[in-house]
Amino acid sequence: MMRLDERLSSSNVFLAPMAGVTDAAYRLICRAHGADLAYTEMVSVAGIHFRSAKTWELVIPHPDEPEIAVQLFGSIPAQFEEAAAQIAERVGEKLALIDINMACPVRKVVSKGEGSALMDDPGKAAEIVEATRRGAGDAVDVTVKIRRGRTTGTELAPEFAKAMEAAGAAAVAVHGRYASEFYRGTSDFGCVERVADAVSIPVIASGDMLNAHRIAEVLGDGRVAAVMVARGSYGNPWIFEDAKRMMSGEDLPVHDAAAKLDALEEHLRLLVATEAHIARARSLVGWYMRGVPGASALRNSAMTCTSLDDYLDLIEIARTRLP
Repeated sequence: MMRLDERLSSSNVFLAPMAGVTDAAYRLICRAHGADLAYTEMVSVAGIHFRSAKTWELVIPHPDEPEIAVQLFGSIPAQFEEAAAQIAERVGEKLALIDINMACPVRKVVSKGEGSALMDDPGKAAEIVEATRRGAGDAVDVTVKIRRGRTTGTELAPEFAKAMEAAGAAAVAVHGRYASEFYRGTSDFGCVERVADAVSIPVIASGDMLNAHRIAEVLGDGRVAAVMVARGSYGNPWIFEDAKRMMSGEDLPVHDAAAKLDALEEHLRLLVATEAHIARARSLVGWYMRGVPGASALRNSAMTCTSLDDYLDLIEIARTRLP
């Protein structure tokens, strides 16, 4: 099992955790195209506590995955300790790290004191980090993901990150928006830099990593140890390898409509291979078919697809429309 400091010395472009998105198929295709690490969807510690089989489906890696990072959310320290211990045991050598979500702005999460709500209670957040570390054991790094703060105009991230470092977090990922902004406006990289100045642990930049140029720019600045790519990977699994090419001074290949359709087919077949629900393909069609002639009509047609063959037929129709 590679420790985080060792990992960051040679790899630093990560696939971010995204609820409803980063299933095994998504992680596999992004790893195949250069993601150095891939995170699970958000995993409820309460779900693990109450022995939910569906929760465990989010955790256990596919046999073809080299490793995973598991992101947990919740608000009860004892449940974090319990979940971390069970995950460390069941995932074993494939567990790269455990991340704690203290960034999610969604109402149903923060209303329970979870996600970004923890930024208003650094004492409890620190207890959660300490509990997770106890459960995970010394061999597993525990990190946290935070936002700039809860409400616009009140930046909490630098001081909060210091408290998480003191509690034993091995790294902190910072999304430079306030939770109240959700994904509106622009992520403030200055906030990420202020966190980097405040702590001695590695800082991972998150937010608006939408293309290879931006990733290369942020990593080239030298202030952060890694980046997390979220929405920038939608329909663009090449973003990871393209960012590395750009940092190496290489020319970037053109990912035209034909390449996107090929990648969509690959991704759909991975969904089936990993036994994911085929309904997840609807979002994929919307993302990969951007720029394909007649994309709007094709996306509408995807709403009636119920099997892999239906989607493959749709891709063949799209291919006939290419120049």
